[in-house]
Amino acid sequence: MPSNTKENGFETLIVNWLVNENGYEQGTNADYNQEYAIDEERLFRYLQSTQPRDLAELRILDTLAEKKRFLERLSQKLSDQGVIEILRKGFKYKNKTLEFYQVLPSKGNQRARELYDENIFSVTRQLQYSKEYGRLALDLCIFLNGLPIITMELKNQFTLQNTADAVKQYKTDRDPAEKLFSFKRCIVHFAVDDNEIMMCTELKKDDSYFMPFNKGFEDGAGNPPNSSGIRTDYLWKDILTKNEFSKILENYVQIVADKDEDTGKTTYKQIFPRYHQLKAVTMLLDRAKKEGAGQRYLIQHSAGSGKSNSIAWLAHQLVTLQNDGKNIFDTVIVVTDRINLDKQIKNTIKQFTQVSSTVGWAKSASDLHALLDEGKKIIITIVHKFQFILNDISTAYKNRTFAIIIDEAHSSQNGSLAAKMNIVISGNVYSDDDEFEDKINSIIEGKKMAKNASYFAFTATPKNKTLEMFGEIITDENGNPVLNEDGTKKAKPHDVYTMKQAIEEQFILDVLKYYTPYQSYYHLIKTVSDDPLFDKKRANKILRSYVESDPHAIEEKAGIIVEHFYNNVRMKIKGKARAMVVTHQIQRAIEYYFAIKKELEERKSQYKPMIAFSGEVRYKGETYTEAKINGFPSAKIEKEFRKDPYRILVVADKFQTGYDEPLLQTMYVDKKLFDIKAVQTLSRLNRCAPYKTDTFVLDFINNPADIQKSFERYYKTTVLSGETDANKLNDLIDNMEPMQVYTDDDVNTFVELYLNNADREQLDPIIDRCVELFKALEYDDKVEFKKSAKGFVRTYNFLSSILPYGSPDWEKLSIFLTLLVPKLPKVGDENDDYKKIIESVDLDSYRVVAQQTMSISLANEDAEVKPVPVQTDIGIPVPEMDTLTHILESFHDVWGICDWTDEDKIKKQIQEIAEEVKKDERYQNAMQFSDTQNARDESERATWEAILRNMSSGMELYTAYQGDTRSSRNQSFRDWLLDLIFNATYQKPTAHKPDERKVEIPEYDSPISIVAEDPVLYDAKKDGQG
Repeated sequence: MPSNTKENGFETLIVNWLVNENGYEQGTNADYNQEYAIDEERLFRYLQSTQPRDLAELRILDTLAEKKRFLERLSQKLSDQGVIEILRKGFKYKNKTLEFYQVLPSKGNQRARELYDENIFSVTRQLQYSKEYGRLALDLCIFLNGLPIITMELKNQFTLQNTADAVKQYKTDRDPAEKLFSFKRCIVHFAVDDNEIMMCTELKKDDSYFMPFNKGFEDGAGNPPNSSGIRTDYLWKDILTKNEFSKILENYVQIVADKDEDTGKTTYKQIFPRYHQLKAVTMLLDRAKKEGAGQRYLIQHSAGSGKSNSIAWLAHQLVTLQNDGKNIFDTVIVVTDRINLDKQIKNTIKQFTQVSSTVGWAKSASDLHALLDEGKKIIITIVHKFQFILNDISTAYKNRTFAIIIDEAHSSQNGSLAAKMNIVISGNVYSDDDEFEDKINSIIEGKKMAKNASYFAFTATPKNKTLEMFGEIITDENGNPVLNEDGTKKAKPHDVYTMKQAIEEQFILDVLKYYTPYQSYYHLIKTVSDDPLFDKKRANKILRSYVESDPHAIEEKAGIIVEHFYNNVRMKIKGKARAMVVTHQIQRAIEYYFAIKKELEERKSQYKPMIAFSGEVRYKGETYTEAKINGFPSAKIEKEFRKDPYRILVVADKFQTGYDEPLLQTMYVDKKLFDIKAVQTLSRLNRCAPYKTDTFVLDFINNPADIQKSFERYYKTTVLSGETDANKLNDLIDNMEPMQVYTDDDVNTFVELYLNNADREQLDPIIDRCVELFKALEYDDKVEFKKSAKGFVRTYNFLSSILPYGSPDWEKLSIFLTLLVPKLPKVGDENDDYKKIIESVDLDSYRVVAQQTMSISLANEDAEVKPVPVQTDIGIPVPEMDTLTHILESFHDVWGICDWTDEDKIKKQIQEIAEEVKKDERYQNAMQFSDTQNARDESERATWEAILRNMSSGMELYTAYQGDTRSSRNQSFRDWLLDLIFNATYQKPTAHKPDERKVEIPEYDSPISIVAEDPVLYDAKKDGQG
């Protein structure tokens, strides 16, 4: 007799495995009560077996009427609370609480094992679920103690059907009005064929949202070939074993409530983990249990792939993870740059335990102390606050073990923050009584990854530093490291869910599929009689910025945006589509806002724009904030943007990361984007939504080749090509020493004084002498010394966390150079180049033209990133300090009531601190190359470090800052000072220092407009195009 390759043969195969291998019972239609959607026979058998006394006292089975009353109330509660809640918490009936599930036993608990074994897992095939339409039958239904938990529709590619047919069947034939298919009555609905699996947690006819539940194949969609069975058999062989599904029930599935504060309406969403989430969290728990504290793990999961839920599930289970009856971790700390993650974690945790006694939010060091002392198991903090918290944690916690989960690890793991984190958690802090050598050794040991903490880093876009710090060494089949020719090792993430797989599975949208670059054409005329010399590259950047910021250019582009929005966007997603305009600075965002507003008003449009930026800014003589322009508080931007009349959101360094708005369909880009920033920004469009079938990018600035290169790094697995060579530190020392800016004696004397808390009067002369020697160098030597000094500090900060060995000489030099570099003067005079150039030209004409709409294709291969580079560019302009006069004007008005011992001295201290902050190299880098929030974070760090360095001049400022003194208006001194310093020192990005070369003004070319109806592949050969 030939094999049964029909659908019922597929069904038989699954049922036989569940019954014969997994220990399920096989049910029949006779056992099933259609009116209440319950396997009545097994429900009462379970209650009779586990709670006979309660069943007898309640007299449920005494009469048919009593039994009917019980089933009606149970059915109502299943509809109201959901099967998840009933299984977890039981069901109150009269004066008893009946339990419907026994949890997995802990190791060695025999009684708990016996109770768990009383659970009845069963499967019924061809279930006739409808009382009204008796012939309708579901392929498979799985029950737990008589309550339905899973439904399945099966299809078979041998009969030319697949999961798409199963999904269609759910949408058209499985009516949510039937109890079995109504929301919350089942945990999940699977559409299964022999190749792929899809899942849905709420059936809503055509609006049902099915997601993939596949392993992935070659970093893409689907499942790998299975030499021992069917590609999809992991569902019944792995996931649906009693043990594994019990773990999912107890630790993952949940119903999340979201209450609208304006309307008071609560909406509910049922969540079941996707395969990649389950796989990653399970792997991390298994390894943490086996390997204990002191490990590092890196998870590369694509943007939009549910990292927040993965982090919440991991945090919840790490708290209770045990080995031999002892908790592996005392405390879980979640470090994030997203405030909304706090809410998500709390929503997840409260499904499983009492959230108030488990989860805490730490905004300061005192908060963290209190939460640790209260015994909070999960503590959440924002990354830019975490470094200040670390400064103030005592070593009292060195005997505790920590699990540190880092969200968006690429943005939160810089070298100095990692070092602080390790020192605090490990407890390797020197005491004042230690010898100098012992202090240095304590610092070296402390900077290494703490042995009492494990790090779990999540990111969609791992940098080289992230891979080297948290990644897994690539090994061969024998477990030996794969070495490069120079003997260095490669590293990769511990788990990957690629952008490629997410796009192919249609879990996220391909944001590069419809991409239209615009080309600007302009003619500049010279307005000065002489012919000044400027650096060509720098001048071109300045001229481009000048032209694109011209009011006429903004108006022209605003017109294109509004025209495109009306013709191509507004009716997308059933008339709900939104658009974002990405600008590179606040002033340009404000200009765009008013220009777009004017365009809409001239059309007599019912739509309005809104704007998002941080802080306040002067524009045309008036001070603006986003709240002032929008007419409502900043906290309401996300919610208001979902409502009409708001359709276009103009942003400046805001909402470009961590912002998930499925209605966002189009992005208009007028900001240079590269690498992680490009991926993060454009990925705001990739979230799926009902009726959202595509996205659109219209780019005024970027080259498609640059965008392609940025995305290819993170399209598949990102691999580190080698290790940072520690010998490069010696090379940098060799570069610096011949210039004789410092001596070994300078370094040793200074560091010993510094670690012994010497006064500034003893420290400054050593640094100042070295500064004078630096000033005497030739121009090229100044450049080389400063590049080498910065490179040494940055590279050593990173390497000190991962190297198995340390060097007292490196550590001392790092401390010395960290304090020397900020005092070194700028090389060259470049501050007024921008003004000189734009005063020498005028805009004669401007035109912006659409190029061919294209689909940017990405290479189907893993990307390698190189190790951390050693040297950095030093051509960063010093921000002007015009607003520092605000210090002297506002200080007494705000803080006159504080008990200062010497007011003038405090004013001088603040002014000195601001001067130090503006010279901070990392802050300057952030201003030049990063967004406002990152610049703000670096400003706050530099301010705190400057306060510490100035303590020897007086303790009043330090005391007020640490104690967070408050004024008569309850204004926070700490917030006031941080705001003041940032506003006084922050300068929007400008271009680099010029060489003495003549500027070349671009000649005007006649523009050619090419507009394509259909997208073509970027980088693909096109007929007639070469």
